[in-house]
Amino acid sequence: MVGRMSTPRPTFLSGIQPSGRPHLGNYFGAIRQHVDSLNEPGDHFFFIADYHALTTIRDAASLRTNVRDIAATYFALGMDPARASFFRQSDVPEVTEISWLLATCTGMGLLERAHSYKDKIANGIKPSVGLFTYPVLMAADILAYDSTVVPVGKDQVQHVEMTQDMATHFNTRFGEVFVRPEARLPVRDDMAKVPGLDGQKMSKSYGNDVWLFESGKPLKKAIGRISTDSREPSEPKNPDELVLVDFLKLFLGDEELQDWRARILAGGESAPGYGHLKVRLAEAMDEHFAAPRAKYEELMGDPAELDRMLLKGAEKARERAVKVLDRARMACGLR
Repeated sequence: MVGRMSTPRPTFLSGIQPSGRPHLGNYFGAIRQHVDSLNEPGDHFFFIADYHALTTIRDAASLRTNVRDIAATYFALGMDPARASFFRQSDVPEVTEISWLLATCTGMGLLERAHSYKDKIANGIKPSVGLFTYPVLMAADILAYDSTVVPVGKDQVQHVEMTQDMATHFNTRFGEVFVRPEARLPVRDDMAKVPGLDGQKMSKSYGNDVWLFESGKPLKKAIGRISTDSREPSEPKNPDELVLVDFLKLFLGDEELQDWRARILAGGESAPGYGHLKVRLAEAMDEHFAAPRAKYEELMGDPAELDRMLLKGAEKARERAVKVLDRARMACGLR
């Protein structure tokens, strides 16, 4: 039996796909949760999944831009490199070797059950070996750092469960090498459900998203696209049925939000029109992201500094990944 590394402190791990500019759904559903987790004692690892992105992105310049965009966004929103290792996935080569070791112990049936793979194929994405083995690389991402806590949304819980299975299969065959991770869902699930401009789930692929650092006329134009109906402002309405109110929940304090809700429900002369609600939403969003937006623009203006910050995070991550890979190699007989 190979003794595995002890983990007296919890280790948090999460990855972010560089699929384009993050929108409000990404912020409330993941980014804010990741930044808030830094307040918890433990070791924190967050990576930009550029290897994973190769299953869908075929343009090198776009991938580089997307990676820097994600990095600048996270740093601007409070990702502290002094308290967390924030890095590019591809800057930790040990992960790909761990992925291969896991693949030798992983059954085809487990991968065939992956919801994300089946969903992508159903939506017309051409299958590739990389897309099919995506969960193995994701498992390596998690296991490479002895991660114990993996913050995810509900749709990603299966990936953590598959990682648990792969770790168990490997450990059963070669000894106790990999630490079992556990998924953590958002504490406030209601805040993770950010609507799109059409009322459906916000998604870049649906074209109903709002870039979280949008401002000025582009912001007003985006908010102007939020779906409404033709009812008059004076007509009483159920605020729980209005997409605009769902957006306002994200930015307004309870007292102000309740005032808007009461006026919408009561109707009459004091009831706000949809235009009033959209103006208030634009103001609140612009104010909420003003300081981070300025920091984001500063960081994007210095790509060399962004790359330096990511490489520094990768150095810390590799210190852990090298030890985990050494354990795995020894267990397999490769050392």
